[in-house]
Amino acid sequence: MSSVIAGLPLEKPPPENVEVTLGDVMLWGVLPYVVIAVLVLGSVWRYRYDQFGWTTRSSQLYEARILRIASPLFHFGILAVIVGHVVGLLIPRSWTEGVGISDSAYHAMALSIGIIAGIGTLVGIVLLIYRRRTTGPVFMATTKNDKLMYVVLLGALLAGLATTMISVFDENVTAYRETVSPWFRSIFIFQPDIVAMTAASLSFKIHTLWGLALFAIWPFTRLVHAFTAPLHYLFRPYIVYRSRGKRPVPGAQPARPGWAPVGTPDRDRRGLPRQ
Repeated sequence: MSSVIAGLPLEKPPPENVEVTLGDVMLWGVLPYVVIAVLVLGSVWRYRYDQFGWTTRSSQLYEARILRIASPLFHFGILAVIVGHVVGLLIPRSWTEGVGISDSAYHAMALSIGIIAGIGTLVGIVLLIYRRRTTGPVFMATTKNDKLMYVVLLGALLAGLATTMISVFDENVTAYRETVSPWFRSIFIFQPDIVAMTAASLSFKIHTLWGLALFAIWPFTRLVHAFTAPLHYLFRPYIVYRSRGKRPVPGAQPARPGWAPVGTPDRDRRGLPRQ
């Protein structure tokens, strides 16, 4: 019988005998490296030949009321989502168990934080899309790349939220920490664990493919600005705009505002000819 979290079943271990097809090899053994190549080379090309386009193309000038709410929701939410993916994909189960975090506690924490971050990010991007569609100047500044980016990004978010919910309520879902996570880590040592990813449930595979599509279009959309986030602003020194200077002497006559006359060789400061 599977373990439970508040009465809900956890993911089950992957099956032992997994049949790997040619399609699995192409999807989980070849496609990730194609996406990485497009991401790296596309970013280098964009930086060298389109530096003026390496920007978010901010539209705050056209509309700020909705943006003031939607932008923080989306950006802080997506940061939490990224941190959650890093923890879930890069940190093995043995490490969390080694520091005393049980499997049930890990899933409960991942579920609560993941749903909150996912919903916050989803609300933020929906508001951004609504603002872009209903604000005339913002919509006119929307490019085809922007529309494609919003579709893929929204699809990845919806697939992630659906995967999280399905993994909790469906006891037939395989454990992603034994399938998707080992496959993801194996990519970076150039030994892709195709068997592990093949054993993953369909919801995880769909979410992974949406994620790969998002990274494939990343260099050619406004998302590329994330690679040059101004993190140095957090550590830069204060900027002095005006020096304090000398303090005025008590009782002294204040300086007269305006331009001070400097005089000329043949005239004094009052404009009269010199004697």
